[in-house]
Amino acid sequence: MAQHFTDGDCYEKKFNSRMYLEMYFSSSSGYLQDNTFLSFVLKNLVKAFSRCPKCHTMLEIGSGPCLHLALCALEHVEEIVVSDYVSKNQQEIELWLQNDPGAFDWSPVAKFVSELEGNREQWAEKEKKLRDSVKQVLKCDVHQSNPLYPVELEPVDCLLTSLCLESASKDKAAYCTALRNVTSLLKPGGVLVMIGDLKESFYKIDEVKFSCLSFDQVFLKKSLKEAGYEIEQLEIFVAPEKSVNPISDYEASYFLVAHKQKNA
Repeated sequence: MAQHFTDGDCYEKKFNSRMYLEMYFSSSSGYLQDNTFLSFVLKNLVKAFSRCPKCHTMLEIGSGPCLHLALCALEHVEEIVVSDYVSKNQQEIELWLQNDPGAFDWSPVAKFVSELEGNREQWAEKEKKLRDSVKQVLKCDVHQSNPLYPVELEPVDCLLTSLCLESASKDKAAYCTALRNVTSLLKPGGVLVMIGDLKESFYKIDEVKFSCLSFDQVFLKKSLKEAGYEIEQLEIFVAPEKSVNPISDYEASYFLVAHKQKNA
């Protein structure tokens, strides 16, 4: 039976931002251990940004309530803008940026990233720098031609997105349109860093199931090429113990770096 599509209204009503953070990012969840999706992402991000020239602006599309990707990019960009569709996700980020005592604790991730960069003792300074570097927290709808409407941003140097387009798209046509929409926010020659899952139809937060568009590497590469990208790096993480995973049916995760072609 086909998975019911969970649209934006469903996310606004049912997405539990704090539960999501506790399940996937808390120090007690074990997700920072080796051979986990989170460690795969963070290690690849730190390596990728260390190889890229420093840039002025980075935009994250579909950040959720999360700041782990921005923590990895921090030393290589001057200004960061994060965005998400769900208002509670935006509020979670604002709480942390304001150093609110009720905000989610990102320090274990900050320490992990700092250690990967060879500066574990500098994690507190990294958090302060991130608070200074995030310039805007915006509403984002990838199905609009300008996903940040009514805000108009100058095209950015680096576009970062993780687990967003496949969650927001009902079918492959919608996915390709959403990819073109977010691509319009990136400068020609700019860098796209994209993270996602392959062959995933759902994931859960507590007992609430959210749909995902299931696709393979062939479709991923084809859609990026048609959107005007040249893939430079593609890493695959095979899901451990897929058959006994109660919160997602993904078969693998991917991490890719691509450049927007200058004539795109």
